Amino acid sequence: MEGWLEQFIGYATLERGLAEATLQAYVHDLREFLRFVEENCGRMEPAQVAREDILQFLEDGRHRLGLESASLARRLVAIKVFFRYLLYERAVERDVTDVMEGPRLWRTLPDFLSRQEVDAMLRAFRGRDLLVRRNRAIIEVMYATGVRVGELVDLRADGLRFDEGFARVIGKGDKERIVPLGRPARRILQGYLCEVRPQLQRAGGGSVPQLFLSCRGRALTRAWVWRIVKLAAAEAGIRKNVYPHMLRHSFASHLLAGGADLRVIQEMLGHADIATTQIYTHVDRRGLLKAHRQFHPRGGRG
Repeated sequence: MEGWLEQFIGYATLERGLAEATLQAYVHDLREFLRFVEENCGRMEPAQVAREDILQFLEDGRHRLGLESASLARRLVAIKVFFRYLLYERAVERDVTDVMEGPRLWRTLPDFLSRQEVDAMLRAFRGRDLLVRRNRAIIEVMYATGVRVGELVDLRADGLRFDEGFARVIGKGDKERIVPLGRPARRILQGYLCEVRPQLQRAGGGSVPQLFLSCRGRALTRAWVWRIVKLAAAEAGIRKNVYPHMLRHSFASHLLAGGADLRVIQEMLGHADIATTQIYTHVDRRGLLKAHRQFHPRGGRG
């Protein structure tokens, strides 16, 4: 897709007359976008890009990079201009950004998985193969703790406290927080640490502090975690577009639905502002409305 970007730069410079600063900002955002959809979504041609891929890119910027609405809106504008150009050049049959709006986009409720879907993903990796057991541990930890992808790949083996039942996580701004580890997560992690990780580490011939390692004994990257989550969803037969942050959304939504206090969820997620956590109250409310429609005599069925 780099070729299309180069052509777009020429078009924007010669025909649109964009200011140099604006063009540089567009190009920077678009390079980030194209790298993201290639590495995390497997999109190699413009026509393969879906609206959900763009949403994932914007959400990654919001949660991993901490971008504000204005920066996210600028990224979206760059993508919209690029796709209008692609449509004009007939590189795509339709403009997938056509109905997407700026800051109001972030009023959209987060997608999350049902408990049955999470259970299916946890059962997706079976067997005694080293990488299968590692992948199973990754899915378990992501759902059990609600950590971000960046926090997961940075999680250190010496940050686990099995006796106390928690793990130390380094979040945004190098802020440390404590996340609980339930019995299933502790059991799976202990098996991974004792039987799997030492063999993976030997393959690299060195000592790596990160908890989750590749088959070559190196720390896993965010891109690899994306692939593992996508594979788990596919193996589980889930047709919706599943991405790592959806497990974090599910963690929070299921806690709230189970009666957990919002302040406690805020602490476990590492949100600086409780307003960020409050979006999950709307998610839970959506579940209440669905239950009312389904079970109440005058809930609107039929």
